[in-house]
Amino acid sequence: MGYPGKNTKQYSSPKRRFEKARIETERVLAINYGLRNKREIWRANEVLKKHRSGAREVLAMVSSLGETEKTVARRDELLGTLQRYGLIGANAAMDDVLSLKVEDILERRLQTIVYRKGLARSPKQARQLITHGHIAIAGQRVSVPSYMVSVSEEASIAYYATSSFADEANGERQRIMNQNQRA
Repeated sequence: MGYPGKNTKQYSSPKRRFEKARIETERVLAINYGLRNKREIWRANEVLKKHRSGAREVLAMVSSLGETEKTVARRDELLGTLQRYGLIGANAAMDDVLSLKVEDILERRLQTIVYRKGLARSPKQARQLITHGHIAIAGQRVSVPSYMVSVSEEASIAYYATSSFADEANGERQRIMNQNQRA
């Protein structure tokens, strides 16, 4: 066990550093989702790996032990977590967990949801609004663009009450609303 205050790496870098196809797909993802760097994609890959390995572990437990209380509880826990974050549907099975993609994880980030709800003109601006403290979830300010938004929290995303964007007469907010009406 290391020093508790020391940050640990939450991602693993690619094994082949200069693979052209991977670099191109990462570049497209970074542009589409307004990511700061490739590490955010790699972190989403780690989250995806964790969920997939959990699904494979449950499938292995079912094939070796059968449908025991432990396997059913583990399966329900994994599916419940993924359903809470809106990554899979209500009637999902383990195959749906194994078929998740990085885009599914990136779609549930606060930055992406703020942009999709029309609170920002671009994913980059959504990131800026979040880090500057203009966005709140259920009245609570959130300043982390990579925050994973659950389905229950999604409806309560709005501008922070004391933010200048909360005022309808704000010039930038007017430009955002005009752009959304044109689209």
